[in-house]
Amino acid sequence: MTTDDLVELFREHGTGAVSDALDLLGRNGGLSGLSRRSGTGTVVGPAYTLRFEPVAAGVRAPAGEFIDDVPPGAVVVIANGGRLYCTVWGDILSAVAVRNGVAGTVVDGCCRDVAETRAVGYPVWSRAGYMKSGKNRVRLAAVGQPVEVCGTVVEQGDLVCADDSGAVVVPAALATEVGDQVRRIVTIEAAIRADVAAGVPLRDSRRRHGYNLAPRDGITVPVPSTGRS
Repeated sequence: MTTDDLVELFREHGTGAVSDALDLLGRNGGLSGLSRRSGTGTVVGPAYTLRFEPVAAGVRAPAGEFIDDVPPGAVVVIANGGRLYCTVWGDILSAVAVRNGVAGTVVDGCCRDVAETRAVGYPVWSRAGYMKSGKNRVRLAAVGQPVEVCGTVVEQGDLVCADDSGAVVVPAALATEVGDQVRRIVTIEAAIRADVAAGVPLRDSRRRHGYNLAPRDGITVPVPSTGRS
């Protein structure tokens, strides 16, 4: 699968299927503690990573200048150490992101100007909303480097999938394998839904289709035939 194929696949099926696929491969990827603040639908795109660091009181630290360099379709991933005392994303950044075709933003920390960001329809996930500016409190320390976000390491180019349930990151090196597992999972779940609609007890259907089995344990999970190659 190409990157475009994976983006469309993950966008169609959302974080639940992607997270389950990572589980089957023994990986986490979940960015726990983040909630959607704005935007709608499922956002998927390659990570554009940023790391902020605190500055001492009295040290001047201007706002980070990065937004004009973010490519269209990317998801901005900001590692701000979960800090809740200042923000690193606001309405002006959202407006530029919309203009430039950026897919969305994930912040391990706070965002502000939530109403204005909602008004332009730009998707943001963060730990919280808070109005205090990050200027002279934190500074941009790294761009395009591996960062830790909510306990998960995110590298530039990893695929980020985010929706109303939260955000999950797929390592670029595993993306095709994850895509294969997503297809397996949605096929199994479709078969279970069909069984349930036909009156089959859920426990029986789950057992029949291998819902609770894990390939990482050396178990081959059966995939119901769809009639397609």
